[in-house]
Amino acid sequence: MTEQLAAKEISTTVSRRGVWTTVRRRPQFWISLAALILLLLIAAVPGQIAGFFGESDPRVCPLVESNQPPSAGHPFGTDIQGCDVMANVLHGTRTSLFIGLATTSVCLVVAVTLGTIAGYFGGLADRIIARLADVILGFPFLLGAIVVLNSVPERTPLILSLVLAFFAWPTLARLVRSSVRSVKEREFVQAAHAVGFSHARIILGHVLPNSLAPALAVATTMVGGVIVAEATLTFLGVGLTQPSISWGLQLSVAQGYFQTAIHTLIFPSILLTATVLSLIALGDALRDALDPKGRS
Repeated sequence: MTEQLAAKEISTTVSRRGVWTTVRRRPQFWISLAALILLLLIAAVPGQIAGFFGESDPRVCPLVESNQPPSAGHPFGTDIQGCDVMANVLHGTRTSLFIGLATTSVCLVVAVTLGTIAGYFGGLADRIIARLADVILGFPFLLGAIVVLNSVPERTPLILSLVLAFFAWPTLARLVRSSVRSVKEREFVQAAHAVGFSHARIILGHVLPNSLAPALAVATTMVGGVIVAEATLTFLGVGLTQPSISWGLQLSVAQGYFQTAIHTLIFPSILLTATVLSLIALGDALRDALDPKGRS
């Protein structure tokens, strides 16, 4: 029995190597990964990068330079208040990525915990978690977020992330539950039970490592969806508020000056679109690599 368990673990390791061998051959993976690394660099030092091209502080706003088109000192132009659009866009990268990553991280923790409990133990725990997920899924995602955000005293990036995570985790939890239920019936898990391993050791050492790959691939795509949701909520006036800086806030302000200062709308939109497309492309590459039919 122990030899059988070891053989299965070796097979699993080979399978993981096969995923890496597949994904690293895809230009889509490397291009999207390079774009995301660049965005993370921008989010880490937005002021330094903006300073190479012009104004580094997004809150330096001389009104005499209001609505200036792109120029040498302001490559993206200025907004209605005279603030440098490039500085605002680059600083907004940090906020938008924080919300996307924080929301997805909270969703993963909750989904993996509840999905694993439901899928591995089943029974009453499975029914309770399933009904809880059904209740939350009964609320439309954006509508539920609007109702909650209108009730909180302050809408910070962290509060917005927690609200979005509250309405987003059930879908991911269902995916984890389904994957765990499939893995726990496999021979190497049954062998671990027969050897006498504890539930904790089986879950952490055998079930989760073989169940998380689909959820991680979906979570990568989910980051982009969360960023779009934040921008949408802020555009509608129920998301972030000043003094926060985000792409959604910039788009919300720019909508009133579309005809006279279109550059204030174009540049935040470009970075928002590039970020979301990069995340979706990375998620698609991972998902295709994890699908045996997509390997070559």
